[in-house]
Amino acid sequence: MRVAQAFADKSVDDLKAALAGATIRVYSCPQPDIPDKPIIRNGLLAEFVAASPAFNGDELICVEEKVPAKNVGTPLFARATTPDGATIADFSAGPGNSDVKLAEVSCSAGAPVKITKFQIRPDVPNGVQPISPRDKMVEKFEITQLSHENTYTWNHDFAERKTK
Repeated sequence: MRVAQAFADKSVDDLKAALAGATIRVYSCPQPDIPDKPIIRNGLLAEFVAASPAFNGDELICVEEKVPAKNVGTPLFARATTPDGATIADFSAGPGNSDVKLAEVSCSAGAPVKITKFQIRPDVPNGVQPISPRDKMVEKFEITQLSHENTYTWNHDFAERKTK
């Protein structure tokens, strides 16, 4: 879970209170580094509105228990925003040890989507992207680049151009 700057010093109970009437959008696009940054690619899968109050104990209560999926995709993260649009936090989404779990592993346009688990865990960081096989090989053999990366003249500035 990544909390927005405006809510960084809030307790779990304060975050639960802030989620009253909030919109929770589930996305299948890359998550921004911090919740205060906008979402560049729109991979919106589903949109829930939290009730007011949003929680009954630790259980999230949404206005609608199931909503129709807007697109096809696999959930990667969810963003909660206040009714006026301010970002509260980004939550990891999907199977495994995620903050937000849905009834299904993926979404299909028009199919019902339901949140089965919603956890507020500010001390648990969101998952990280897996390391690519190329990067594993470079690390394992303690090299700076693979041999074929030297064979093309346009690769003279490869290290500067490559995305990290």
